[in-house]
Amino acid sequence: MSPVIDDIKKYKTIHFIGIGGVSMSGIAETLKNLGIHVTGSDWSKSEITDRLISDGIDVTIGSDLEKVKNADLVVYTAAISKDDPELTLAKSLNIKTCERAVFLGKLTKSFKDTIGISGTHGKTTTTSLIALCFIKAGFDPNVQVGAILKQLDGNYRIGNSDYLILEACEYVESFLHFHPKAEVILNIDNDHLDYFKNLDNIKNAFVKYVKLLPDDGLLVFNGDDKNSIGIEKNTKAKSVSFGIENSNVNFIAKNIKFDKDGFSTFDVYHDGIFFDNFSLSISGMHNVLNALACIAVCYNYGIPNSAIKEAFSSFTGANRRLEYKGSFNGIKVYDDYAHHPTEIKATASALNRKIFNESWVVFQPHTYSRLQALIDDFAEALLDFDHIIITDIYAAREKNTYNISSEDLANKITSLGKPALYISEFENIVKFLKKNAHKEDIILTLGAGTVTNIGPMLLK
Repeated sequence: MSPVIDDIKKYKTIHFIGIGGVSMSGIAETLKNLGIHVTGSDWSKSEITDRLISDGIDVTIGSDLEKVKNADLVVYTAAISKDDPELTLAKSLNIKTCERAVFLGKLTKSFKDTIGISGTHGKTTTTSLIALCFIKAGFDPNVQVGAILKQLDGNYRIGNSDYLILEACEYVESFLHFHPKAEVILNIDNDHLDYFKNLDNIKNAFVKYVKLLPDDGLLVFNGDDKNSIGIEKNTKAKSVSFGIENSNVNFIAKNIKFDKDGFSTFDVYHDGIFFDNFSLSISGMHNVLNALACIAVCYNYGIPNSAIKEAFSSFTGANRRLEYKGSFNGIKVYDDYAHHPTEIKATASALNRKIFNESWVVFQPHTYSRLQALIDDFAEALLDFDHIIITDIYAAREKNTYNISSEDLANKITSLGKPALYISEFENIVKFLKKNAHKEDIILTLGAGTVTNIGPMLLK
């Protein structure tokens, strides 16, 4: 590795504020494996904090000022408030502090070939697919992915190579701190409006991201996405497009067929010539696009189709991506991370390719600002389910200064002609579903927050 790693190793103890975040935890585990003493804190206990503790990392639920005092460096997430007691103490003691994206940017500089997967939707799945293809091909990559991946037994991988494959998130323009050799842009959509304010600002952030590529780099972009088309003009790097609807792309999927589970088989054509036939073990048309992005990257890195097919066969989805949780009384329970209208429509489309009687969705909006900005789009997207339950907003980093509630969304959906129920308490949601759902139905818990806890409650 480069001297940057040696520079990071100068810090004997690094403390993470918000270590339970999926990116923060992966970085923390990576540093621990490099021999650095890592501590951390998070406001809530989770599967991730439990995993960190079991791996020997000292994690406190709540604040731990003593850990801060003993740290040489404090890393914090963008979601941490400026008046956080640990961050405030670190600054008062002149202990060096670093925001997560800046620190991750230092890590990306440590590798000769960093592949950043960006886009408003689909980053985790596409990062997972690319990582597995590189592993199957024997490239031994380093990986940072935004979910627990069964094949990695975690959300990171330490390899013995100069390849780093990671999600490059656009929120607060954090991906501008990275040093990519290759970039994937899956799509550009109206999201994180609490920061970006409008779509033009989001598009400008992606333009700045593309300009980070070196001239000998690689840009892979979605030729079906109207906001991504033309972005290749901002770099001298090699550009490769993929799509399904646009016949002018380099990699296109044709003859797409779905089985009873919603899994696809499709032919891929490269520059108009038949390339190969591929099959996925994940459902939905949106995942055909994600797979095409992966195929385009792999082709340009010399990965054989046999390795791609092996990876596609073994990948049954990342944690919380239309994840099957189990069944009770003949009712199947799924869980999905979707928290944007575009993602919800894609998830509904994937779910509706499965065979079932009726669908029940429990949706937890994620942040007040997102719900306020996109309430009409959320209402329309949720109409794709047979029965709709809305529970309280997961506030994340926000306070409700937006005069919005989950009841407003339920009322908006009902006004469109499909009754939606607002139920606050998870226990009451579980009781309602157990009473009203029937054999051969599907229940989907939907959202980026605590709604994921309902599935295990149903299955108890």
